[in-house]
Amino acid sequence: MKQYIAPFALFAAIAAPIAYAAAQPAEAWRIGPVIRGKNYSVGISGTLREGPQGPWFQFPTEGRGHIHYVTLNTGPIEGARQITVRYRIDAAPETKFVAHEFGRPGNFGLAFQRTGDNWTARGRYDTYRWYSPSILPLRPGVHTFTARLDDPRWISVGYRPAANDPQAFTAALSQTESVSMTFGAEGGRGHGVYSTAPARFTLLDFRME
Repeated sequence: MKQYIAPFALFAAIAAPIAYAAAQPAEAWRIGPVIRGKNYSVGISGTLREGPQGPWFQFPTEGRGHIHYVTLNTGPIEGARQITVRYRIDAAPETKFVAHEFGRPGNFGLAFQRTGDNWTARGRYDTYRWYSPSILPLRPGVHTFTARLDDPRWISVGYRPAANDPQAFTAALSQTESVSMTFGAEGGRGHGVYSTAPARFTLLDFRME
């Protein structure tokens, strides 16, 4: 019988907690992803913009584009306990956020990517990207989203729960290249979102600790 080792049990032998806060300039946050020269986010600049409250972007509106990933290179995150993002969406109350690929309500989530990922999600690469256990509906207001890294419900791009492959999950943590905020829907976490009216996303705080 295969022994199950919880990811949080593996952490204990790896590293002490790390602290990482969003003091990076706006241009350190890349909007994409760019895969083989093609940027899958359309109708939007390639990085966040500087603002008095924090880095920000304007959601593309219906028919003018969509945003998929906002990514920060972090390096390995194996010592972190959790990732927390605090953000504000400024938009009229009736504004809707729609998943580009599915037409369903758009959601916010987190992901991290192992160095060397080729974006195919095939073979060994089906465990090179991991998506947060939960997602949060996009809507106007100030929101806080936290994903614990000892949660066995993280899901790989190949739909493997971390509980079922803790070794691959831990390897991805120890060889992380980047962390992303994702915009999409269940079944397509980073497959893009647009808004039905003008809307601005401002990153108020980003922490790994």
